[in-house]
Amino acid sequence: MFWRRLCMPAGYLGTLRGCAVFHLPPTPTPPRARKSNISYKNPSLMPKEPHIREMKIYIDKKYETVIMPVFGIATPFHIATIKNISMSVEGDYTYLRINFYCPGSALGRNEGNIFPNPEATFVKEITYRASNMKTPGEQTVPALNLQNAFRIIKEVQKRYKTREAEEKEKEGIVKQDSLIINLNRSNPKLKDLYIRPNIAQKRMQGSLEAHVNGFRFTSVRGDKVDILYNNIKHALFQPCDGEMIIVLHFHLKNAIMFGKKRHTDVQFYTEVGEITTDLGKHQHMHDRDDLYAEQMEREMRHKLKTAFKNFIEKVEALTKEELEFEVPFRDLGFNGAPYRSTCLLQPTSSALVNCTEWPPFVVTLDEVELIHFERVQFHLKNFDMVIVYKDYSKKVTMINAIPVASLDPIKEWLNSCDLKYTEGVQSLNWTKIMKTIVDDPEGFFEQGGWSFLEPEGEGSDAEVGESESEIEDETFNPSEDEYEEEEEDSDEDYSSEAEESDYSKESMGSEEESGKDWDELEEEARKADRESRYEEEEEQSRSLSRKRKGPAHTSSRRSSHSRSPGRSSGPPKKKRK
Repeated sequence: MFWRRLCMPAGYLGTLRGCAVFHLPPTPTPPRARKSNISYKNPSLMPKEPHIREMKIYIDKKYETVIMPVFGIATPFHIATIKNISMSVEGDYTYLRINFYCPGSALGRNEGNIFPNPEATFVKEITYRASNMKTPGEQTVPALNLQNAFRIIKEVQKRYKTREAEEKEKEGIVKQDSLIINLNRSNPKLKDLYIRPNIAQKRMQGSLEAHVNGFRFTSVRGDKVDILYNNIKHALFQPCDGEMIIVLHFHLKNAIMFGKKRHTDVQFYTEVGEITTDLGKHQHMHDRDDLYAEQMEREMRHKLKTAFKNFIEKVEALTKEELEFEVPFRDLGFNGAPYRSTCLLQPTSSALVNCTEWPPFVVTLDEVELIHFERVQFHLKNFDMVIVYKDYSKKVTMINAIPVASLDPIKEWLNSCDLKYTEGVQSLNWTKIMKTIVDDPEGFFEQGGWSFLEPEGEGSDAEVGESESEIEDETFNPSEDEYEEEEEDSDEDYSSEAEESDYSKESMGSEEESGKDWDELEEEARKADRESRYEEEEEQSRSLSRKRKGPAHTSSRRSSHSRSPGRSSGPPKKKRK
């Protein structure tokens, strides 16, 4: 029991060397407890190494345990109890700090903060110090042990976390049936294909072959991936029309493991043309090499399309049409961003898919309950689409940045699929909405369900208007006496209105008699025009007369001035003899 308690997560029983060892009473184990990793089931399994006797840190790689001296006693700690380690050099000393998991420390998003025995005493951290100076008679410096311990602990911790991640990936995996190999050489087969996601870091070519109950992809390195027919939810064939790759995509019911990860989407593709173009290369429209390359690419597209179609026909015949391949309708496609980048989303007979970009996007229409359009406004160029599933515990799917021009075609497609859709101006907090529905689904539908998504005037408001009109019809039922009184009042009102109209006509007639006729008014206007014209002509004549008088006056002055006695402009005339 002593060694088991020491090996609990960051568990340290108490102080040793002359101090009493204490142990708190155990508490009932909660249902979701952190995994308890035990280093040694009994003390005899502990290694007898000289480092342990010399009170140095020793790492047991076999049992993934770090043996550290605590108060002069070698104490084992499993690698799972160590949160992180750090090493620093300060002056003549090297410090190694080891932090452990304990109640109150973050264990990760999904691991929780639950321990098998949270009331026990835990060690939070341990710091060791060693000198960087070599002592006389020793071959190495004492700090070398801390440096080696730091490096080895990092390696063991990395290996342990990798194995734990693989085990976690395998937890939800449904065990598949074994593939039945057909030894006949005439099996449908496609060669020179790439697989996505990659089996290794680099992509590798391989061949896809159909057998009795499934497909087998074999890479050039020898890696094998089996996909059974009964595990395929959607089998999609994306032709190379308008695309740079031709794809066979399988959307699976249950995830499969390969490449140390679980996958629900597997596709096999081959490149049709050059995905990347060298812009630095001189290209001419009538270059023979370019024309020849384009012709070869067209022939390659036709050849690949024929080979894939023959493979699909043979597989459907082999499975007796239990497995059918769907081809997306490119004419009904629309652009959107289900992930980070914009891609072309295309409907099929039973799904909405995008196979050319990675990660792929596949939504089964039978699982969809409602589609809601957000940010539908006249002044915005884009809107968002929210897909709500029948399984309310499943997270909704968002498709962002869809052009407004695609709104009507999408509505027509949804009407043809008998899917309900709504639209609104604002963006909603769907996490909160779905949590409310999951907490009380009956209360949600009693309060109207999805009617809050409908625009004003179509849902509850229209019903309220109809009910108000019905209430008015029911309450307004006048009796005969009231009806006769209303008729008398209306007759009196009509007579008074007639008298008022006669009086107004008389007053209008008197005003017309006292006024002037149109002929008289026109004659007055003509006279006013004549007078204004006469005044304008008089002003013009006066201005002209003023202009004429001015130069004559100056010339007369000049002549009189020249004729004055004693002043002659020219020489004196000679007298005749």
